[in-house]
Amino acid sequence: MKQREEKRKARSVMKAKEENLDIFQMLSESAKRRKEEKARILESFGLKNFFDEGNITINMRTCKGAECKLCIKACPTNALYWGYGQVKIIEELCLYCAACVLNCIVDNCITISRKRIEKKTEKFGTPREAFMLLNILSSTKRAKIIEKRFPSQESYLEIRIREILQRTMGNAKTELAGEIF
Repeated sequence: MKQREEKRKARSVMKAKEENLDIFQMLSESAKRRKEEKARILESFGLKNFFDEGNITINMRTCKGAECKLCIKACPTNALYWGYGQVKIIEELCLYCAACVLNCIVDNCITISRKRIEKKTEKFGTPREAFMLLNILSSTKRAKIIEKRFPSQESYLEIRIREILQRTMGNAKTELAGEIF
């Protein structure tokens, strides 16, 4: 009798604990702690995190890690290391910078998926894909810089004409060009 009653009490206690346990809240708290830890670690290195989220995977079937270890040498934060006969990753240190992908001798061996702070998701696994992505980002930044310096075509042409006149005719003619505009 007492055993049944004790079992019933134990079940009710377990049931109460299960009701109070929210697995999704635990996961979100764990993710938040990991982000804070990563930010703290990167800050200690003096590095900035450009990505909200990211994931790096290594296909161990195609990895030639024992022969080359180029990705390990290329990693700026030492997030990749050699352990137990294969390349391992410390996710908290990874910047998702593409250095490992650019140095890997096997296409799609290392795959990086990252989400920018602007919520744009990028995924690549070959040096070609990484270069194309970096080129697009660079050209977008260049266009913004040019747009900031020269808001219109007229302002660009005005500056260029002044530069050309100054080179060809000297300072006196540059003042004349100022009167033209």
